[in-house]
Order: sequence, then C-alpha cells, then structure tokens
Amino acid sequence: MARIKYEPTERERLVLDHVENPRYDRQIINGLSPFIKGTAPEDMQGFYSPQELENLIVLRDTERDIENRMPVKMTRHYFEMARTSAPLQKLVKASPEETLNMEGSEDPANQMSYSPVEGILHKYEMALLYVISTCSAHCRFCYREELIGRKDVTHQDGTVKKKGMASVAEVTDYIRSFNAAVAANGGFHPESGRPKLREILLSGGDPMVLPNNKLAGWFTALAEAGTEVIRVGTKELAFHPDRFDEAFMSMLDRFHDTYPDMCLRMVIHFNHPDEFLAKDGDGNYMADANGFYEWIPATRRAVDALTARGWITIANQTPIIHGVNDDVDSLRILQRALRQKGIENHYFFGGRDIIAYRAFNVPIETAWKLLNESQKWLSGIESHARMCISHYKGKIEVSAVVDEPVPGMAGAENGIVIFKIHRSPADASTRGKVCIVGRNPEAVWFNEYEDRIIFDEAGIFDYLQNGSAGIPELSAVAVPA
Repeated sequence: MARIKYEPTERERLVLDHVENPRYDRQIINGLSPFIKGTAPEDMQGFYSPQELENLIVLRDTERDIENRMPVKMTRHYFEMARTSAPLQKLVKASPEETLNMEGSEDPANQMSYSPVEGILHKYEMALLYVISTCSAHCRFCYREELIGRKDVTHQDGTVKKKGMASVAEVTDYIRSFNAAVAANGGFHPESGRPKLREILLSGGDPMVLPNNKLAGWFTALAEAGTEVIRVGTKELAFHPDRFDEAFMSMLDRFHDTYPDMCLRMVIHFNHPDEFLAKDGDGNYMADANGFYEWIPATRRAVDALTARGWITIANQTPIIHGVNDDVDSLRILQRALRQKGIENHYFFGGRDIIAYRAFNVPIETAWKLLNESQKWLSGIESHARMCISHYKGKIEVSAVVDEPVPGMAGAENGIVIFKIHRSPADASTRGKVCIVGRNPEAVWFNEYEDRIIFDEAGIFDYLQNGSAGIPELSAVAVPA
C-alpha cells in the first residue's frame, strides 16, 4: 500500500528552500571482500592480518558467517584512529568470537510491542523513530543488529518481515492524534496513560547519514506537529566528523530562526577516548599544562560548532563493552574530557540481550564496579551518568552491588545487587520500584539471576510467573482513533 505523501507548510518552506546538500566523501570500506581480495586502499590492507582473514573466510556460508550476523563497514576517518588503537579495532573489526554463541533476542526489550505505526517506538513519554537503516560505519556490538542487518523480525500483527522506516506523514498524523486524545482526557492518554508526546528521537541507523534536506524535513514537520524537543542519535562525530560542516550548521541556524522555541538535543556515541582525543607518538593522550586534553582537529571543530549554539544540548551515552572500554582509566578519561567540552555524560549501559550478546557484554556487576570506580576523582558534574540496562520493564538502573553478606537476609550470603526501574513504559507505574537479587559475578543478563531473587517489587522477573517474555498487552500502546 502506498504511503501518504507529506506536504510542507509555508513556514517549513522558509527552511527547506534554503538547504544545501553537499556530498560527503567518507571513503567507506564495505564488507570483508576488499580486504580478502586486496582491493582495499594499500594502507588499509593490513588492517586484518592474513590469519584473521583466514579465520573469517572459513566461516563464510555457514551458520557462523560473521557478515550474515552484522555487515562490515568502516570510514577512512575511523580507520585512521583505529590503526593504532586496539579498543577501536575491537569495535569495528569482525571476529569469529561474534558467532560462537548466537543466543539472544530478535526484539530486545520487546520494543516491537510498542510500535503503533511502522517505524515508531513509543515506549516511554517520548518516541523513537527509525529514519534510516544504516550508519557510516558499523559497530560490531550494535544494539540494532536486526535493523542494520535487515533481518526479518516478528511485528505486532504477527507478520514476519524487516523493520520498516518511519514516514513523515504517518508520524506527524500519529503525534497530532495522540496528543489530541491526551488533551481531551485531562492530560493523559485514555489507553496508555502517557502524557503529551512532546519529544522525538531520530534514530536508526544514524540520522546524520541522511542529507541535510531530509533532516530539515523531519525537523520542520515535527515542529509543525507540536513537538517541543527533537533528539538526534548519532555516532557520526566518531565516524566522520566533517559531516558537521557549514552547510549543516547553516540549516540548523535557519531552522532555529524559524522555530526559535524548539530544542535540539544531540545524543552522541563516543565509546572510548581514542575516538576523539589526539595522541602523541608514544600513544599517550596529549594535554596542556592545565590538564585540558587535545582533541582530534576535525572532531574538535564539529563539537565547537555545536556547543557554540546555546539552543543545542549534547549528551554522550555508551554501553560498557568487552575489550573496548571495560577499564577504569578509559571510562574516567571519557567522562572528564567530554565534560570539559560541555558534553553531558548521559547513560552508561549494561549490555543488551541482542543476538550473540555474550561476545560483547561485560558481567553486570563488573560493569557497575568499573563505572563506580571510574567516577572516583571526578567532580559531581562530571559523574552524572548512571548505569542502566534496557529491559522489557523499562530502563533498569544498577543501583548498587554489595560484596558483603547482608545479615538476616536469606539469599544474601554472598552479597546482593540492587536494581531500580529508572524509566518505566506507558503510564510509568513502576518507576522507582526496586528488585534485590543475590550476587552472581558471572551474570551478563538478568536470566542468570533467576535462581537468586530475594525481593522484586519492580516485577523485573515477572516472566517467570506468567510464562511469557513479559510482552505488554497491545491495549497499552494502542493507536488513538
């Protein structure tokens, strides 16, 4: 069925008619074949050793084919950083370890249960949009591997197909309809219990791969539909910072002039300091006499252009990933250096239960301890970030890991872990509720605590009682009439 065409208003045209669309030369290497066949640029050909390539070749066309799990992709800029950085190589280089264990969910956190319209996830008080299904480069741990890999997943109506992209017309119709129902019902939706839909996250894939006119089209249409805040989730500052050029900034300025009350939030994804800090010949980070770190010039220019615009806020979030940033020093430098540039430290995530998650996830208790230790010697402002894990019940904060036995508490002989629901779906009825389990230092996902539940007012382990995966009823996310 043909999708509805969206017609911009005259006000939107004040922005759209003045957008420049430069071509960005990311010099992308797609797939393993350029390395296997020797067609990659000469200086890139040693990125994989002969033995590494052989180990990947023997897996081709088998159940453990690495590229069937996640396509291989890298930009020239990222290669230049990764060639001298083991953590960054781990982030973009394919490895046979990825498919040793293919355990995991095709729909992590049951997000598709909150998809009232194709390409929209409306789980919380804000909504996420899939606006593109690729990025400039592909992180091997990607939490959207099913989208990037264009895999079939089960939709709400029971059909099995690839995830579709959001369309401007359908999204704006949904926003207006949902908010009209909220206004008519005293401030909360009559079915889901959510308040006004006022914040939208453009995601995917990476929205910054879209041309400027497509981004401007989303910005203006969302503003016209009554959105108050637009977030852009992007890793392009790491993959190709030159994307944040004068043409893009000019589009942002014109958008702000036309819609001055709109707030834009850039949610960026630096996973390791090597993605943005300059190093000397010995591999040490460069800093001045006052301790200010020196940034990679292209990245510094992009960040300075964004932070110079006071109506744009920037926040960083990253999972803690095995072999990438699971060390205290990297996490501490990441938080300190970003805050020095005016970038908020938003979330550190525990690993999600994507397909093959065991190749990437750090044990939950280890990740909490690493983050907690890294935040020693940081100021209160530098150490705002919490550690959360995405779950069907919402975002679960790891609040504390207690190593010592808790006297009088059955099951706490080896210590406890305290989980708290930080964000709760739909009407947010479980926000702030807690769950206490006995420690399991090897646990990389919640199922490894199933035999040591002590107290669960949060209902994190409800799926044990009802025998399902904890999928909410569709009525909780019904599309308004």
